[in-house]
This record gives sequence, structure tokens and C-alpha cells, in this order.
Amino acid sequence: ADFDAKKKRKVAEIYRALNSDPIDVATLRRMAISEGGLLTDEIRCKVWPKLLSVNTDDLPPLPARKELREDSKDYQQVLLDVRRSLRRFPPGMPDDQREGLQEELIDIILHVLKRNPQLHYYQGYHDIVVTFLLVVGDRLATALVEKLSTHHLRDFMDQTMDNTKHILNYLMPIIDQVNPEVHDFMQSAEVGTIFALSWLITWFGHVLSDMRHVVRLYDFFLACHPLMPIYFAAVIVLHREQEVLDCECDMASVHHLLSQIPQDLPYESLISKAGDLFVQFPPSELAKEAAQAAQAERTAASTFKDFELASVQQRPDTVLRQRFRERLRGEERLRGEERTKSILTKPRTNRFVKLAVMGLTVALGAAALAVVKSALEWAPKFELQIFP
Repeated sequence: ADFDAKKKRKVAEIYRALNSDPIDVATLRRMAISEGGLLTDEIRCKVWPKLLSVNTDDLPPLPARKELREDSKDYQQVLLDVRRSLRRFPPGMPDDQREGLQEELIDIILHVLKRNPQLHYYQGYHDIVVTFLLVVGDRLATALVEKLSTHHLRDFMDQTMDNTKHILNYLMPIIDQVNPEVHDFMQSAEVGTIFALSWLITWFGHVLSDMRHVVRLYDFFLACHPLMPIYFAAVIVLHREQEVLDCECDMASVHHLLSQIPQDLPYESLISKAGDLFVQFPPSELAKEAAQAAQAERTAASTFKDFELASVQQRPDTVLRQRFRERLRGEERLRGEERTKSILTKPRTNRFVKLAVMGLTVALGAAALAVVKSALEWAPKFELQIFP
């Protein structure tokens, strides 16, 4: 009963924010981040457009299906991916209804790509689009996805994967700040960050089987800085600290463990933890370490070929292992002394507060505000005005 009362209060507060003039977007962000997120799809239809500042009054009509498909160089690939997306639809949905939605899914993707020739389709993009389609319907989904693709997802939609790799390079510095032991273990295993690629580029839509968890995360990500998904990825790894440290310290074992994401994660506490970490270690502070990681890690896991393999959902373990062996043979000399020296002398910043132990939790209201305020501080190469 207590929970219901809390939920009613939250719904009332969301509608107050929606109905105020001007709309109280800061409160809507806070509601999307705080426990339970936006609660229902009906509310999401109203709030998601506000979080992305999309005007819902004059949504463009969808173009004719036939010519969209005839004109598109991506049609075949999109078709294949959408056909494979069965498990993203609610179990028990009648086939004809699902097939209708899959056609709409193809239309939305081709429409956004046609209107924005600078964007390049990637495998996994459809996992994000289908989430919007199922929650808000095709016309609104088209407008939201277009805005998202030119902002939050922009780096994944370049012709190369350089910017995506750049974002993945934030993962290890975040882990290092909170838990040096896990960080060093992963470095020794040389696992790289490829296990988190599909998490990042689908906003976890591809790897979580329960739609409720997916939309809860979308509430959170839409209300935050575009780098928040990588903080959330770090928090998942940190949450699994014991499993990681109990694992064999080699690339294949650790990669295999981490790429199997547990379905019963404590989402609310992880969301709140990711918000805290963002406030404590904003991207601007991690940018230098991320850049160093890019320089230092010419490991197998960061080569373009491996990214391609991972993104087509093959099991990259064997490829990685093979590359890793070749590399080992070439680099025996450098190991030993150099490695030990670098690990021992690595400065440990901000360590005197062992965050994990203190369970330090910034009230999320403040976190949400800081997230929005510091939204634009990161890596100078991105000068997008993300928030209005």
C-alpha cells in the first residue's frame, strides 16, 4: 500500500511538471532518474519527447513505404536485422501484429537514414528503435529516434567505429576509480572492453530480456548525459566484482563471463550508483585516462576487425584468443619488468575515499542536476549541444 501511495504521488508530480507553463523539464528529468523511472508507457509517451525536446504538435507524416525501400542502400541489412529481432517483441503477441510492427520498424529506420545522410546504420540500432516503437508507436518513435540519432547515438553512427571505441575507453578508468583490484585484474587478463560493445550501442536493449528493465533504463539514459550508458556498464562490472575476481585470469574466461549479462540485476540501486559515479568522476576528469587507454591499448580487443566480429554477434572469444597468442609471441620481451613497473607506479587518485566501502550515495536529485549541468564538459572533440 505504501508503494502504491508513493507511486500515486510520483504520477501526480509528473503531471504537475507536464502541465506547468513552461513545462518543468528539470523535474521530469529527476522523475525519470529516480526510483521506478516514469512508471508507465502512457507517461513515457508524454515525457520522453520533453526529455529530447521534440515538438509533438507537428510530427511529419511517414513517407511512402515502397519508395523508401527502393531508394535505400541499407534496406537488405535492416531487413535481416529486423527479421532476427523476434525476441524483442512481447511473448504471445500474435504473428500478424508482430509482422506489422516489424514492417513499421524497417520504415522508421530507413526514414531516419534517408533524412540524415550523414548517419550510418549499424547492427544493433534496430534494438533501440524497436524499444521506442513498442512504447510510443511509429509516428512519435520516428521523431524521437531521429533526435536521438543526431545527438546521443551520433557517435555510433559514424562511418568508422573510432568514436564508439573512444566511448568504450571510458569504461576502465571508471572501474579503476572505484575498484582498482577489479581494474588491475581485467588489465592483466587483457580482456579489453569489447564485451560491453553491444550493451552500449543498443542501450542494453539487445542483452536484457525483460522489456520492463529496458524501458526503465531508457528513462534514465534519456534524462542524462549521453555517456551515462558507459557508467552503467561500469556499475554492472563492479556489481559482479566477486565473480570477476574468482574467474581464471585470461582473456577468454573473463570475456565470456562478462558478456553473459545476469538478468536479475538490482536495477534501481545500479542506476543510483551510476548517477553517483557520474557526479564524482565526470567525463571531463576521465577524458585524459580514456585517451591514455586508447594509446596504451593496442591490444587485440581494440582492433577494428574484432569490433566488426562482435557487432555481428559472433562469439569473439576464439578470434580474440588467436590474436592474443600472436601478440604474446611478438611481445614477450616487453612483459615482465615494464608491466610490473607501470602497475606499481600508477597513481591512485581519489582513493582515500574507498567509495565501494562507504556506499556513498549522493541524493539523486542533486545527481540529476549535476548530470545535466556537466553534460557538455567531456572530450573536446564532441562539441554537440546535447541539452537545450
